[in-house]
Amino acid sequence: MTDAPASSSRAFVSLIGAGPGDPGLLTLHGQRALQQADVVLFDYLANPELLRHCPEARTIYVGKKGFSEYITQEQINALIVTTAQEGGGQRVARLKGGDVFVFGRGGEEAEACVAAGIPFEVVPGVTSAIAAPAYAGIPVTHRDVARSFAVLTGNTREGGAHYERLSGVDTLLLLMGVRNLDQIAGDLIAAGRDPQTPAATVQWGSTHQQRVATGTLATIAEVVKEAGLEAPAVTVVGEVVRLREKLRWFDNAPAFGGPLSGKTVAVTRTRDGASALGDVLRARGADVLEVPLIRFEPAADGGAAALSALRDLEGWLLLTSNQAVTALFSLLDGAGLDARALARVKVAAVGPSTARSLQERGVRADFVPSTPGARHLGAELPVREEEAALHLTSQLAEDDLQRALEARGLGYRRAELYRTEAARPDLNALERLKNAAVITLASGSAARHLAALASADFDPLSLPAAAMGPQTADAAREAGFTRVTVAGTASLDALADAAEVAAGQSSRQ
Repeated sequence: MTDAPASSSRAFVSLIGAGPGDPGLLTLHGQRALQQADVVLFDYLANPELLRHCPEARTIYVGKKGFSEYITQEQINALIVTTAQEGGGQRVARLKGGDVFVFGRGGEEAEACVAAGIPFEVVPGVTSAIAAPAYAGIPVTHRDVARSFAVLTGNTREGGAHYERLSGVDTLLLLMGVRNLDQIAGDLIAAGRDPQTPAATVQWGSTHQQRVATGTLATIAEVVKEAGLEAPAVTVVGEVVRLREKLRWFDNAPAFGGPLSGKTVAVTRTRDGASALGDVLRARGADVLEVPLIRFEPAADGGAAALSALRDLEGWLLLTSNQAVTALFSLLDGAGLDARALARVKVAAVGPSTARSLQERGVRADFVPSTPGARHLGAELPVREEEAALHLTSQLAEDDLQRALEARGLGYRRAELYRTEAARPDLNALERLKNAAVITLASGSAARHLAALASADFDPLSLPAAAMGPQTADAAREAGFTRVTVAGTASLDALADAAEVAAGQSSRQ
């Protein structure tokens, strides 16, 4: 017996079951493994929303859809190994739909790790074999109806004698069987299963795309064909299917029957963090697509100019974004300072969200304009002529604040606190973005970066947009967006309200 080759020191692979589609079904262990990953390999059945748990990781799409393979299993195995071994070793998360070891070829991927001497872990996931029926109101077991179940692949080569051995199993669960459902049903009947046995097929179980067709073993293939159901789907055969009408719950669940149910809402965000807006939208039933368009980088001089200006300031410090607050306290911390460095100045926040970010760090804003926005801050700021006004912001800050202050004859100074750079989303996100019902814009930078993605295959300017306030709406229109709905206030709930309005207008066109 030969020893497996030695692995790189940091190389580690997490084989993670992503669950059947509902992002809430990812385990806490799976979430933690994603957060620690350097690289994530995800497939067609892993909900892309789960990538919000690993915003800093490099993501690689290795999707395989039905019988048209984007990449072979052997290539995936090799990619897992080579990626883990790169650069002295990396933590690789292999995100797989459903459960790793239930017809997921996770065993083959684990064997590839063993052969390469790479340590790995298996993080089980919720299998669609159980979850899809559950979301359709079908329990796979029931004390009065079914005491056993079996999970089968849709591979028709396993019919005949194999099905005869399952004659005593109460509930059969067929995965990957839509394409061959007619033959599978015929083989089961030939093996002794009653043609009148209730049957149901659940497509995209646990997601807002979920569709269910019911019939009998003799009719289910034709019913599924007439309904237009395709993979991914789970077919249930057994008396438990009769319980569906009594136990049906999915259609009326708040998170699945909300005003945005079944609609994809794209949330533009920074590269280095998930968006709290996404959680608000999910609570209203939306399928959220988080699209990283912006990344924040340190100031070109490391923040030296901003720190120097702050030390000399006698007057007002102006902060016009949550990122400005984050960058400010990062700069202070790096200089061995804390909130006490602001004791000599008065602090103004552009709106309640920025004020809350300050308060979370122990600083109460001395002024917040009655209407959020840079122009309103400049118009209402209670600054005296002898006081200075220092705006710490990015290199791409709008000039609304400066113009409003200078129109009042007041002094204005700007210092670069951080840099805003473009972050191009991956091809998979761009492909999904084409089908978005509405896109949310929280800043003018997001609008401009999204507009820059226009190509012959994709015109983002045709998408309905929900903008966080008049300033962002103006920037969106200047960038070329023509269907812009403005949030009533600068809050996540108001932006979600605007997304509902925009999505409703989109559906009527």
